[in-house]
Amino acid sequence: MSRSPLIARTVPTLRRAVDNLRKRKATIALVPTMGALHDGHVSLVRLAKRRASRVVVSIFVNPTQFAPTEDFGAYPRTWKADLAKLAAEDVDIVWHPGAEAMYPEGFATRIMPEGPALAGLEDRFRPHFFAGVATVVGKLFTQCRPDVAIFGEKDFQQLRVVAQMARDLELGVKVIGSRTVRERDGLAMSSRNVYLSPQERQTATTLYRVMKESAGRIRAGEAVAPAMARGAAMITAAGFELDYFEVRHAATLAQVSSRNDGPLRILVAAKLGTTRLIDNIAV
Repeated sequence: MSRSPLIARTVPTLRRAVDNLRKRKATIALVPTMGALHDGHVSLVRLAKRRASRVVVSIFVNPTQFAPTEDFGAYPRTWKADLAKLAAEDVDIVWHPGAEAMYPEGFATRIMPEGPALAGLEDRFRPHFFAGVATVVGKLFTQCRPDVAIFGEKDFQQLRVVAQMARDLELGVKVIGSRTVRERDGLAMSSRNVYLSPQERQTATTLYRVMKESAGRIRAGEAVAPAMARGAAMITAAGFELDYFEVRHAATLAQVSSRNDGPLRILVAAKLGTTRLIDNIAV
């Protein structure tokens, strides 16, 4: 039988709850989210339960990672449904602060990541993004003090940025990536998929199909540049406005010129109508 998690909305309440778990020698996993939870998020929670004895899920739509032209105000917020999902998974604590708790009056500190945050992928199109992500995740780590934190591989550059930050700042958190959960037709699950029209939803599967085909050609020996150029042309022809379609070193996100340059990852970002989709796969 599922139980309702403790809901913390202030840092003192959260700290008391975490301290109570620690007194019982619990290990703690954190799953940071912005809510609008789907089966991909549930998979993160289930991995967290395998990696620690207690699970904290944060729900906070972080304003500092949205540019003024982006969808902060329209980002889906489904608190009651989210809480029901987390209760069904026996989550221990839900950390659900307001903006005033995360960024109180006078807040004046930012974390400005480099390394994978400056790989020329998401940062090229959203230069504000990773400073917002690193700052809020740094706060979540110090607020929740988890042993491990679970992030989805769908946001692959974000995963690399957060892992680098945790190592560099010696935050005592092991960052773990969890495989991307997909719909039956291959589309990566995302809270933003609700923005797609029925026709766009059908077209959206092109990204995964083209990534798989491009990865297959590279594995079969085709040179990286022509394989990726062919894939980019297919995505554009399907009606996407392409931001990037690139193959990078899977660990560093450095540019590569051949399949012998290390473990490879294909990453894509493209807009379909008004909806921007990102995805990636291993080569």
